[in-house]
Amino acid sequence: MRETELYAPVKAFLEGQGYEVKAEVGAVDVLACRDGDPPLVVELKTGFSLSLVHQAVARQAVTDAVYICAPRRAGRASWSALKNMRKLCRRLGLGLMTVRLKDGHVEVHCDPGPYQPRKSTLRRERLLREFAKRTGDPNTGGATRSGLVTAYRQDAIRCAAHLNHAGPAKGAEVARATGVEKATRLMADNHYGWFARVARGVYDLTDAGRAAIPAAE
Repeated sequence: MRETELYAPVKAFLEGQGYEVKAEVGAVDVLACRDGDPPLVVELKTGFSLSLVHQAVARQAVTDAVYICAPRRAGRASWSALKNMRKLCRRLGLGLMTVRLKDGHVEVHCDPGPYQPRKSTLRRERLLREFAKRTGDPNTGGATRSGLVTAYRQDAIRCAAHLNHAGPAKGAEVARATGVEKATRLMADNHYGWFARVARGVYDLTDAGRAAIPAAE
């Protein structure tokens, strides 16, 4: 497809709101004017990109009413990209609209304007708790999520290492020996498949646990 396929639906949409619309005015893809309002700019692209964002940010030197526009595509990946672009646009004070090409439907996902992100106390506390509980710095920045060593994994390794050396033990004994306060719950949840309950309150390593622990230690 071409960017020009987006123009007619966007023009009709803006004209329906009382704007006079013209294309390719100076460096602007779409310029719309309405009495009493600041000029409105729309930058058109066939897909979301950093280049599109750069262009829109540059247009903010002309007016605060700047939108970026791209076709609305189907599929989970496209929906995820749209959500991420909406977040970025809100952060930058940009508007975002899409065009559904099969029928020319235009949807505005956010309007230009100042944005103050809400802070999540829960997420901050979760990060700081993980930071405090983690021993040392076992990971490398930029690594993929798979195989990362978390504080939870470090606790599991401590419990498994104790069982590997001491044999089957009660959860309370493992907690005292390792300093892992929630050792019983951790072994009962058995997230990694390393533990097995062999008697009431007593845990031992599974074959998977015995195979994994020498490498983990």
